[in-house]
Amino acid sequence: MLVYLTLAVAIIGEITATVSLKLSEGFSKPIPSVVVIVGYVVAFGALSRVLHLGMPIGVAYAIWSAFGVAAVAGIGVVVFEEPLNATMVVGLLLVIAGVVAIEVGSGAAA
Repeated sequence: MLVYLTLAVAIIGEITATVSLKLSEGFSKPIPSVVVIVGYVVAFGALSRVLHLGMPIGVAYAIWSAFGVAAVAGIGVVVFEEPLNATMVVGLLLVIAGVVAIEVGSGAAA
């Protein structure tokens, strides 16, 4: 259970940092720029802890990146009014299906 909570922290850190990267406007805004740095430090620190707790790197990275991609895409649509079409939705579903396949195939529950 701790490994998944730590992975959730890593995912939240990555999502926060990535969204803040957009808000920083090329690092020209100080507060979002600091959030980018702190967010990625939290994300990679927590991801490192997940690996130390025993989750296989392929599984951890697949879950971390897929959740990040899906969440950032969703935030892009809702907050930044970025376009979303059926092809993009299918792509996101394939990413999620790929992560599920990796998780199931590895039999890895740390």
